[in-house]
Amino acid sequence: MSEVLNEAERKMKSAVEATVHDFGRIRTGRASAQILEPIMVDYYGTPTPITQCANVSVPEPRQILISPYDKSMTGAIERAIQNSDLGINPNNDGTGIRLNFPPMTEERRKDLSKEVAKRAEEGIIAIRNVRHHAINELREMQKNKEITEDDLKGLEKRVQDLTDKYVAKTHEVQKVKEAEVMEI
Repeated sequence: MSEVLNEAERKMKSAVEATVHDFGRIRTGRASAQILEPIMVDYYGTPTPITQCANVSVPEPRQILISPYDKSMTGAIERAIQNSDLGINPNNDGTGIRLNFPPMTEERRKDLSKEVAKRAEEGIIAIRNVRHHAINELREMQKNKEITEDDLKGLEKRVQDLTDKYVAKTHEVQKVKEAEVMEI
Protein backbone atom coordinates (compact mmCIF):
# COMPACT_ATOMS: atom_id res chain seq x y z
CA MET A 1 0.00 0.00 0.00
CA SER A 2 2.70 2.47 0.99
CA GLU A 3 4.65 1.45 -2.11
CA VAL A 4 1.82 2.72 -4.28
CA LEU A 5 1.69 6.02 -2.34
CA ASN A 6 5.48 6.47 -2.38
CA GLU A 7 5.65 5.77 -6.11
CA ALA A 8 2.78 8.18 -6.80
CA GLU A 9 4.44 10.91 -4.75
CA ARG A 10 7.78 10.37 -6.49
CA LYS A 11 6.16 10.61 -9.92
CA MET A 12 4.15 13.70 -8.97
CA LYS A 13 7.28 15.38 -7.65
CA SER A 14 9.05 14.51 -10.92
CA ALA A 15 6.17 16.06 -12.89
CA VAL A 16 6.58 19.34 -10.96
CA GLU A 17 10.37 19.26 -11.49
CA ALA A 18 9.90 18.65 -15.22
CA THR A 19 7.52 21.61 -15.38
CA VAL A 20 10.05 23.83 -13.60
CA HIS A 21 12.74 22.63 -16.02
CA ASP A 22 10.48 23.47 -18.97
CA PHE A 23 9.91 26.93 -17.50
CA GLY A 24 13.68 27.47 -17.51
CA ARG A 25 13.67 27.28 -21.29
CA ILE A 26 11.11 30.04 -21.64
CA ARG A 27 12.79 33.37 -22.19
CA THR A 28 12.11 36.13 -19.70
CA GLY A 29 13.33 39.71 -19.56
CA ARG A 30 16.56 38.40 -18.04
CA ALA A 31 19.22 36.28 -19.72
CA SER A 32 19.42 32.66 -18.55
CA ALA A 33 21.89 29.98 -19.61
CA GLN A 34 19.07 27.40 -19.59
CA ILE A 35 17.62 28.73 -22.84
CA LEU A 36 20.72 27.38 -24.62
CA GLU A 37 20.13 23.77 -23.47
CA PRO A 38 18.19 22.60 -26.53
CA ILE A 39 20.70 24.11 -29.00
CA MET A 40 23.12 21.52 -30.37
CA VAL A 41 26.52 22.25 -31.93
CA ASP A 42 28.31 20.03 -34.41
CA TYR A 43 31.30 19.25 -32.16
CA TYR A 44 33.68 17.23 -34.37
CA GLY A 45 30.81 15.35 -35.98
CA THR A 46 28.79 14.81 -32.81
CA PRO A 47 25.72 16.91 -31.89
CA THR A 48 26.62 18.37 -28.49
CA PRO A 49 24.79 20.88 -26.26
CA ILE A 50 26.50 24.29 -26.14
CA THR A 51 26.88 23.98 -22.37
CA GLN A 52 29.15 20.94 -22.84
CA CYS A 53 31.58 22.56 -25.26
CA ALA A 54 31.70 26.10 -23.83
CA ASN A 55 31.56 28.04 -20.60
CA VAL A 56 28.24 29.91 -20.44
CA SER A 57 27.94 32.90 -18.09
CA VAL A 58 25.58 35.81 -17.53
CA PRO A 59 27.76 38.90 -16.97
CA GLU A 60 24.79 41.29 -17.18
CA PRO A 61 21.03 40.78 -16.72
CA ARG A 62 20.36 40.97 -20.47
CA GLN A 63 23.51 39.31 -21.81
CA ILE A 64 24.96 35.81 -22.09
CA LEU A 65 28.66 35.25 -22.71
CA ILE A 66 29.70 31.97 -24.35
CA SER A 67 33.42 31.14 -24.12
CA PRO A 68 34.20 27.96 -26.12
CA TYR A 69 36.74 25.59 -24.57
CA ASP A 70 38.16 25.12 -28.07
CA LYS A 71 38.39 28.52 -29.81
CA SER A 72 37.99 26.87 -33.24
CA MET A 73 34.40 26.00 -32.22
CA THR A 74 33.36 29.67 -32.02
CA GLY A 75 32.03 29.70 -35.59
CA ALA A 76 30.10 26.44 -35.17
CA ILE A 77 28.48 27.72 -31.97
CA GLU A 78 27.57 30.98 -33.67
CA ARG A 79 25.94 29.11 -36.59
CA ALA A 80 24.01 26.83 -34.21
CA ILE A 81 22.57 29.87 -32.41
CA GLN A 82 21.65 31.57 -35.70
CA ASN A 83 19.92 28.40 -36.92
CA SER A 84 17.97 27.97 -33.66
CA ASP A 85 14.56 29.48 -32.93
CA LEU A 86 16.08 31.68 -30.20
CA GLY A 87 15.63 34.84 -32.25
CA ILE A 88 18.87 36.43 -30.99
CA ASN A 89 21.76 37.48 -33.22
CA PRO A 90 25.09 36.35 -31.75
CA ASN A 91 28.02 38.80 -31.60
CA ASN A 92 31.33 37.02 -32.20
CA ASP A 93 34.36 38.93 -30.87
CA GLY A 94 36.88 36.25 -31.90
CA THR A 95 37.31 34.68 -28.46
CA GLY A 96 33.69 34.40 -27.38
CA ILE A 97 30.12 35.00 -28.34
CA ARG A 98 27.81 37.52 -26.71
CA LEU A 99 24.05 37.25 -26.86
CA ASN A 100 22.32 40.54 -26.07
CA PHE A 101 18.65 40.21 -25.15
CA PRO A 102 16.53 43.22 -26.08
CA PRO A 103 13.60 44.13 -23.86
CA MET A 104 10.49 42.18 -24.84
CA THR A 105 7.35 43.85 -26.11
CA GLU A 106 4.17 43.57 -24.06
CA GLU A 107 2.62 41.37 -26.76
CA ARG A 108 5.59 38.97 -26.62
CA ARG A 109 5.40 38.83 -22.81
CA LYS A 110 1.69 37.96 -23.02
CA ASP A 111 2.43 35.20 -25.56
CA LEU A 112 5.12 33.77 -23.30
CA SER A 113 2.76 33.98 -20.32
CA LYS A 114 0.29 31.84 -22.29
CA GLU A 115 3.10 29.37 -23.02
CA VAL A 116 3.85 29.19 -19.27
CA ALA A 117 0.18 28.48 -18.55
CA LYS A 118 0.10 25.78 -21.25
CA ARG A 119 3.17 24.02 -19.87
CA ALA A 120 1.83 24.26 -16.31
CA GLU A 121 -1.40 22.62 -17.47
CA GLU A 122 0.63 19.81 -19.08
CA GLY A 123 2.36 19.27 -15.72
CA ILE A 124 -0.99 19.17 -13.92
CA ILE A 125 -2.30 16.63 -16.43
CA ALA A 126 0.77 14.46 -15.74
CA ILE A 127 0.05 14.68 -11.98
CA ARG A 128 -3.58 13.68 -12.54
CA ASN A 129 -2.48 10.74 -14.69
CA VAL A 130 -0.29 9.54 -11.81
CA ARG A 131 -3.30 9.85 -9.48
CA HIS A 132 -5.45 7.84 -11.90
CA HIS A 133 -2.82 5.11 -12.16
CA ALA A 134 -2.32 4.92 -8.36
CA ILE A 135 -6.04 4.69 -7.65
CA ASN A 136 -6.41 1.95 -10.28
CA GLU A 137 -3.60 0.00 -8.58
CA LEU A 138 -5.28 0.40 -5.20
CA ARG A 139 -8.64 -0.73 -6.59
CA GLU A 140 -6.94 -3.76 -8.12
CA MET A 141 -5.43 -4.56 -4.71
CA GLN A 142 -8.89 -4.30 -3.12
CA LYS A 143 -10.36 -6.47 -5.87
CA ASN A 144 -7.68 -9.10 -5.15
CA LYS A 145 -8.58 -8.88 -1.42
CA GLU A 146 -5.11 -7.48 -0.52
CA ILE A 147 -6.73 -4.49 1.19
CA THR A 148 -10.18 -3.83 2.63
CA GLU A 149 -12.72 -1.41 1.22
CA ASP A 150 -12.15 0.92 4.18
CA ASP A 151 -8.39 0.86 3.47
CA LEU A 152 -9.14 1.67 -0.15
CA LYS A 153 -11.22 4.74 0.76
CA GLY A 154 -8.50 6.03 3.12
CA LEU A 155 -5.75 5.44 0.57
CA GLU A 156 -7.75 7.09 -2.23
CA LYS A 157 -8.09 10.16 0.00
CA ARG A 158 -4.32 10.17 0.64
CA VAL A 159 -3.64 9.93 -3.11
CA GLN A 160 -6.05 12.83 -3.70
CA ASP A 161 -4.30 14.86 -0.97
CA LEU A 162 -0.95 14.23 -2.70
CA THR A 163 -2.48 15.28 -6.00
CA ASP A 164 -3.84 18.50 -4.50
CA LYS A 165 -0.44 19.26 -2.91
CA TYR A 166 1.52 18.87 -6.16
CA VAL A 167 -1.07 20.68 -8.28
CA ALA A 168 -0.79 23.59 -5.82
CA LYS A 169 3.03 23.50 -6.14
CA THR A 170 2.70 23.61 -9.92
CA HIS A 171 0.41 26.64 -9.67
CA GLU A 172 2.94 28.32 -7.35
CA VAL A 173 5.85 27.90 -9.78
CA GLN A 174 3.56 28.98 -12.63
CA LYS A 175 2.75 32.25 -10.85
CA VAL A 176 6.44 32.91 -10.17
CA LYS A 177 7.38 32.27 -13.81
CA GLU A 178 4.50 34.37 -15.15
CA ALA A 179 5.63 37.24 -12.90
CA GLU A 180 9.19 36.84 -14.29
CA VAL A 181 7.91 36.89 -17.86
CA MET A 182 5.69 39.93 -17.34
CA GLU A 183 8.46 41.88 -15.55
CA ILE A 184 9.71 44.83 -17.59
